[in-house]
Amino acid sequence: MSLSKIFGIVLLPAVVVGYLGWIIPDNIFGSDSTDAFIFGALPVAGFYVSLLVRSNQEDRRPIAGLLAVFGVAIIFWAIFKQNGTALTTWAESYTTREIPAAILTPAKTLGMVQEIRYVKDSVPLTDEQFRVARDANDKVIKTWDYPLYFKNIPEEKRPAEGDEVKLISTELFQSVNPFWVIILTPLVVAFFAFLKSRNKEPSTPWKIFYGFFITALSTIVMVVATYSCYNGLEKSSMIWLIASYGVITVGELCLSPMALSLVSKLSPPRLTALMMGGWFLSTSIGNKMSGVLASMWDGYEHKANFFWVNFSLALLTAFVILMMLKWLNKIVKEHGA
Repeated sequence: MSLSKIFGIVLLPAVVVGYLGWIIPDNIFGSDSTDAFIFGALPVAGFYVSLLVRSNQEDRRPIAGLLAVFGVAIIFWAIFKQNGTALTTWAESYTTREIPAAILTPAKTLGMVQEIRYVKDSVPLTDEQFRVARDANDKVIKTWDYPLYFKNIPEEKRPAEGDEVKLISTELFQSVNPFWVIILTPLVVAFFAFLKSRNKEPSTPWKIFYGFFITALSTIVMVVATYSCYNGLEKSSMIWLIASYGVITVGELCLSPMALSLVSKLSPPRLTALMMGGWFLSTSIGNKMSGVLASMWDGYEHKANFFWVNFSLALLTAFVILMMLKWLNKIVKEHGA
């Protein structure tokens, strides 16, 4: 296909429809930019559907299987990528981040330490759930108070007036998932190798199903964390957040590499690069939907309900995959050599 034809049937419609998403009144997905992105992705997704419609009999089933996996993967990334949104909010305001004295010096050298002083200053006015108050012009209302970090720390546990507290930087929690990837990848690979040696290794579609089920379990960890800290009235241990990252990383290792493997196995050779692009399209849509989900955070009075919604989405998607397993396994058996 020539570049001019690609531009005409894919890129140009994406730009036009994306612009329409930008200018429509109000917002469907929370902001003009998100509407524009989601709308702009629709013609590209439509192009992939047209590949299925125009494919021959031999290619149709593997392409259909891949598109089905791409579709459900959107939900996984919508949940997984909340490490940069809702879970960062949890780390910032709901998690005890005091750094142990034993590692303070090396942590400070590596720039991992946030220093705050227990003195009153101008800070945003928030309620018990750290929701920022705004005036009629949507400007943040300020008040004279101690730093927000101390808001849900009992008075008897707060430092003396003027003392400086050393905290682990909120941004550092973004490194927990990569840490778990390094630690858990050899273990997951060894586990599946052990099963393979006994002819019990699950198929690639089964691994994807397990990935979603384990992802659902990671949200249950945060539900328990919410109840353990009385819905944020007290700070929770950072162990909860680290554990949730650990569980969802196992889900990621079961799902993401397996889906990429399916692209290599099932794609018609002339479409392999294009279908790999389809996987990353689903990833990008999932990342954007993660922001849409996270924008609902303030709407939940009890934060456990936010994580229950994520659990329901992951479990429902796992059920959808379970219903497709027989079909997907048959496609892999026929075309995955």
